[in-house]
Amino acid sequence: MTTVRGLEGRRVVLTGATGGLGTAIARRLLDEGASVALTDVDGSALEHVAASLGGDTTVLALDVAREDDWQRVVSALQDRWGTVDVLVNNAGIGSTGTVETETRERWDQVLEVDQRGTWLGMQHVGPVIERGGGGSIVNVGSILGATGGLANSFSYAAAKGAVRSMTMNAALHWAQRGVRVNAVVPAFIGTTALLGRYAGTERHAAMLANTPMGRLGRPEEVAAAVAFLAGDDSGYTTGSEVFVDGGWSAR
Repeated sequence: MTTVRGLEGRRVVLTGATGGLGTAIARRLLDEGASVALTDVDGSALEHVAASLGGDTTVLALDVAREDDWQRVVSALQDRWGTVDVLVNNAGIGSTGTVETETRERWDQVLEVDQRGTWLGMQHVGPVIERGGGGSIVNVGSILGATGGLANSFSYAAAKGAVRSMTMNAALHWAQRGVRVNAVVPAFIGTTALLGRYAGTERHAAMLANTPMGRLGRPEEVAAAVAFLAGDDSGYTTGSEVFVDGGWSAR
């Protein structure tokens, strides 16, 4: 079977590249011909991921919550590539605290990474994409930011709910300036980390029981949606959400 290389020549910045979902997204983008800047806070883990993937990758340590880190990364990529065509805001951390049990410390941590990090990525990379002739921003949201979820993960739901609003707002901002902004909204995805943490627990059972399709998603299914929004096949799509949720949003 011939591989469809719909992102041939595209230069992509991917955050959160060392997680199971990030690695699957990177692999799909590389398979479709993109050059991918893999970013995350753990430099050694990034090197390991890059070695496992092969392809045209660039490794850059990045704390998405730090503006000076974004400035450094964008400057380095402009020196290397000249411009950027696609940003995938995938980096995120979670919490299972409820509205009553969440701590202020964890609330701040989650919103710094998931909400502020997404904003800073758009703020610093979006203008580069525009000056380079246009392209795409893909924000990774969550079904927990679009529904009541499992009535916990309160700070994570707040941050991912903000990602939905920021996506629509930024899409309107750039709508006539060549930068499309969309979101992928996954439900529970069966990454190694998630299964290692929750397999066999009541939370795992609740994930399955509340998913109409009765299974966890696969990282590759989310990666396929990201690739679609990154490329020209979604050229008339902006301010939209692609739900990869096993039916959650239809309930």
